[in-house]
Amino acid sequence: MDDYPLLNLFLTMMYFFLWVMWFFLLFKVITDIFRDDSLSGWAKAAWLIFALLLPFIGVLVYLIARGRGMGERDVKQVKEQEEAFRKYVQKAAGSDGSQSQVDELAKLSELKNSGHLTQEEFDAAKAKLLA
Repeated sequence: MDDYPLLNLFLTMMYFFLWVMWFFLLFKVITDIFRDDSLSGWAKAAWLIFALLLPFIGVLVYLIARGRGMGERDVKQVKEQEEAFRKYVQKAAGSDGSQSQVDELAKLSELKNSGHLTQEEFDAAKAKLLA
């Protein structure tokens, strides 16, 4: 360790960090190329070839030309995911505007107890509701 000064260790760690960050940026650009619905297939292929054959120039040109759209597409995707999650939770909780199965079963039981439904009708409605 005596022949490897602290400054060289610092520079090596910085280069390694920059190398890892470069790959994150490259993958981010590649995923954005495929996520963009406004690009045609040929345009996606051209950007991908440009980014892979001339990685530094290709990625930097992509960021300059389409960087604002990257952020907008990210925000749009997050909003769509949040909305899908919200709908799933509402559906699972039964609060999506329709009555939950528990409420429907309670009404069926009340109708059976009041004599408006026979046992067979109640069982058929209950099986249909739970299916």
